[in-house]
Amino acid sequence: MPYTRSQILLHWIVVLLLIPQFLLHDGMSHAFHQLMEGAGADYAPLVLQHIVTGLAVLALVLWRLVLRARVGAPPLPAQEPALMKLAAHATHWALYALLVLLPLSGLAAWFGQLGTAAEAHEIMKNILLALAGLHIAAALFHQFVLRTNLLARMRRPGAV
Repeated sequence: MPYTRSQILLHWIVVLLLIPQFLLHDGMSHAFHQLMEGAGADYAPLVLQHIVTGLAVLALVLWRLVLRARVGAPPLPAQEPALMKLAAHATHWALYALLVLLPLSGLAAWFGQLGTAAEAHEIMKNILLALAGLHIAAALFHQFVLRTNLLARMRRPGAV
C-alpha cells in the first residue's frame, strides 16, 4: 500500500511549517522569558506565528496519524535488514510523538506559564532536530547508497 496524496502533502506541509518554528524561535523564547518575569504576555507577530504554526503542526500531524491508521503506510524495502527496519519504525513513531508533544508542551508553557513545560519543550525540540537529521540521512542513504528509490514514496502517490 503506497502513501496517498494526502499523506504526502501532509508530510511536506509539516516539514515546511517546522522550518520557521526552528529558525524564528528566538522571538518566542524572549517573550516567554519576559512572561515568566511578570512582564505579561506579548503577542508580537513572531510569538503569534509560533503559536499558530504549532497548533497547525499539531492538527496536521493528528490528521496524518488518522490517515495512517485508516490506509496504512508502505512496507520498508524487503531487502532491508531487520535492525534497520526496527530503527526506521522507532524513529518514525518517535517523530510522530514529538510532533504531538512539542505543541502541547509549548501551549502548557505559554498559557500555563509552566517553566517545566518550557524545559521539556526545549529538550524535545533538540531531540526532534536530531531525529529529523537522522530521518533525512537515512532517506538519502537509502536513495543513493542502497539505491532503493525510497524517496519516490514521498514524491508521488502510488510509489512503493
